Amino acid sequence: MKQQYLEVTFRKGKPLAAYLYLHPNAGDKCVRTEKREAGLIVDYAPDGRAIGIEITAPGMVALTSLNRVMESLNESPLTQEDVSPLVAA
Repeated sequence: MKQQYLEVTFRKGKPLAAYLYLHPNAGDKCVRTEKREAGLIVDYAPDGRAIGIEITAPGMVALTSLNRVMESLNESPLTQEDVSPLVAA
């Protein structure tokens, strides 16, 4: 199992979308999604494990909102440094 990591897609220097991978396993596929806070969607694997968080509005999502979702998934909270790519542009 890998460590969590954030992938951000930029367009014209601004974050367009982002995905926070939560300890992905090789071959993980999303079979169910669940809307959470505004702009955050959790993806689940067939075994019920949360595999990632879609961030549909990266410029509008607050770290506190993201950490509420992380807490609900029994994940460690993120730091400002962890999400710095979202505000890098």
